[in-house]
Amino acid sequence: MAAIRQFIGGACFLLFFIGYKKLPLPTAKQFGWIILLALLMFVGANGLSTWSLNYIPTGLSALIGALYPLSVVLIEIIFYKKNNATPLTFLGMALGIVGVGVVFYENAFQAHAKGFGYGLALSIIAMLCWSFATIFISRSKMKLNAYYSIGLQMFVGSFLLYFFAVMAKQTVAISSISSKAWWVIAYLVIAGSIIAFVAFIYSLKTLPPAISSLYAYLNPLIAMVVAYFVLDEKLTWNILWGAIITLAGVYLVNYSIKRNDKKVIEQNEM
Repeated sequence: MAAIRQFIGGACFLLFFIGYKKLPLPTAKQFGWIILLALLMFVGANGLSTWSLNYIPTGLSALIGALYPLSVVLIEIIFYKKNNATPLTFLGMALGIVGVGVVFYENAFQAHAKGFGYGLALSIIAMLCWSFATIFISRSKMKLNAYYSIGLQMFVGSFLLYFFAVMAKQTVAISSISSKAWWVIAYLVIAGSIIAFVAFIYSLKTLPPAISSLYAYLNPLIAMVVAYFVLDEKLTWNILWGAIITLAGVYLVNYSIKRNDKKVIEQNEM
């Protein structure tokens, strides 16, 4: 399903940018970055998080995905020796861990469906893939139209997703896909692969970071509420408070890093 979704979404982007805008194909170096980002964003982050939903609740998957700013900070400290963390950053990290712990505690003493731990692992790996992709994007010098690049990543990622789906024996015959499933895929292509990515990139380019990053805080809460009404997933005050504590921690991490970076820039300008 993820492969079909990204193939159609990527093809739409490429038809526009190559067919209509007549943009040239990427260079060999740019294509190398596209393959790497396709693996991280559309195979790792999107593919594994989609797979994890077979085993864990939607809200939990969304909440784990929202932890990626914390993961980015830790990765940069450990692997890139970037020392821009402050006590407020570590307080935010602690809150994030406590919040997730509250959500887990809600279900800690209940029997879980088979594969819960497996789904949890998939969701965490997906979050880490998104974190590494975020770091690589910020450090790369691709000099490629951002929308065009996303389309290329989707298109390349669709073939990689299909390859891994075949290897994992997670495929079905196209003829066996129901009309209802095709409507779901159509929604994911239009709303998820096209509109959401265009809106996300546009917001990064035109809005202050504090506003463009709001989606990271709203997404898990919306997922939990919608899953409660549509999928009858469990939603309690403990889960909601755990989510709010986690997102407050993510906000503090983002705020502290941005404030510290701003101070460094101002000092360098003086």
